Amino acid sequence: MTAETANERPAILGYLGPNWFASVMGTGIVANAGATLPVHVPGLRTFALVVWVASALWLVVVVVAMLAHWLRNPTVARSHHRNPTMAHFYGAAPMALLTVATGALVVGHDLIGARIAVDLAWVLWTAGTLGGLFTAMSIPYLMFTRYRVEPDAAFGGWLMPVVPPMVAAATGSLLIPHMAEGPGRATMLYGCYAMFGLSLVASLIIITMVWSRLAHFGTSGTARVPTLWIVLGPLGQSITVAGLLGTDAALAVDDELAGGMRVFAVLYGLPVWGFAVLWIALATALTARTLRRGMPFALTWWSLTFPVGTFVTGTTQLAVHTSLPAFRYAAAVAYVGLLCTWVLVAVRTFRVGVRRGLFTPPGTDPVRAHKDPPA
Repeated sequence: MTAETANERPAILGYLGPNWFASVMGTGIVANAGATLPVHVPGLRTFALVVWVASALWLVVVVVAMLAHWLRNPTVARSHHRNPTMAHFYGAAPMALLTVATGALVVGHDLIGARIAVDLAWVLWTAGTLGGLFTAMSIPYLMFTRYRVEPDAAFGGWLMPVVPPMVAAATGSLLIPHMAEGPGRATMLYGCYAMFGLSLVASLIIITMVWSRLAHFGTSGTARVPTLWIVLGPLGQSITVAGLLGTDAALAVDDELAGGMRVFAVLYGLPVWGFAVLWIALATALTARTLRRGMPFALTWWSLTFPVGTFVTGTTQLAVHTSLPAFRYAAAVAYVGLLCTWVLVAVRTFRVGVRRGLFTPPGTDPVRAHKDPPA
């Protein structure tokens, strides 16, 4: 090891932001969406299991690296919550835990057994739910009281701290069948609906602000543009949650109420799915436009993975509840898109590596949005 390399390493490891957990989310959703895809593909379940193992191991690596970062560079680590851009990505950590927990329930049990899978899911769900509720409260509080927020500051990353309760609701719904009959099941069901509403209303407010920012100021034209895809996250995840809770409601409440919840899964899911398709078209056009102008690679590119994965799982739930082949085919097509994007982003992440700025501190100045000048 040269002296130059030795001097570089502390600088490289000196900045490890919570946005790295987005890579765990983006990998884990590939496994979860593949394991539940309503189309039979030979070898897909084995592939999903391998990817889930990779996401679980990567979660361990990122958690250990983050703990080491806090021990070795506490001043820098504590500064992340004061950065008005980086702070929002604290929401990625609980969602990473919840994504791996979901994978344990839908495919991980093939490898580690049902009992261990359920126990692991409970541990991760508890930690992820508590962490998600904390970020949903604390980061908006900091926005309201401490951060300097410009009129053109709204971006997809603002959704990161408020979406975890929605992901917790999805994982919680999968735990309902593993609970004993009684008030506990009903409490979990109603609690998941409450987290669904908490996240949904907050997300709709932020999505409106993002739309307003785009209409009034345009995009930033930078590597932050992929965060527009995060808008797809609460949309697809909410369809997924409505479908999962509608399926499991009969285990916790009376038949009449459970029937209403199953109906809600379709009546809510279909309109939101339509808007999600519109947003995919808009986000694709804006991302392609920025790519043509030389958008650099950054960890924000992982925003192209998890949200698309939630669209796949949401479409899968609509296929389950409507029995329409169109939704099965749509889920399969979306999953192919997810796979292509995941491979692209994962390869670019490894290629760029530590020498190309992935561990550099984020800027503190606001990123200005702009439109093209009139022709």
